[in-house]
Amino acid sequence: MKSLKKFLRFKKYVRIPLTLTDTNHFELNAKINGISGRFILDTGASNTCVGMDRIEFFQLISEETEIKAAGAGAIEMETLISAKNTIKIGDWKIKKRKIVLFDLVHVNQALTNHNALPVDGIIGADILKKGKAVIDYSKKKLYLKN
Repeated sequence: MKSLKKFLRFKKYVRIPLTLTDTNHFELNAKINGISGRFILDTGASNTCVGMDRIEFFQLISEETEIKAAGAGAIEMETLISAKNTIKIGDWKIKKRKIVLFDLVHVNQALTNHNALPVDGIIGADILKKGKAVIDYSKKKLYLKN
């Protein structure tokens, strides 16, 4: 039997290393519009998100939206939307992606309370679905299909 790594490489998947934090979250490095950042991998988040305080950092063009965000103990949070962004994770890349922008202070406060570093955002199920993601939990790897 082939290893998962060999099988997915044959199927044109890209392998991305994950880091398991003290809070039991997987983190990864990704680039948005060519700028590197630290992100939590969250299979339960419907959309990829970036903190409002990182709008200028990632050169995001935002617009208002009626959508409210909820998660990690917070509900009805105001959001902005940014369209037409490039996201690169390892050697996997996608263009013209929408990113939801909202206040990640509560997320980062929870992380720092547990001796983890703050993050710039969250890679959500939208990216995982688009990349036909496979997560190898034991090897701490994310695979995305090119």
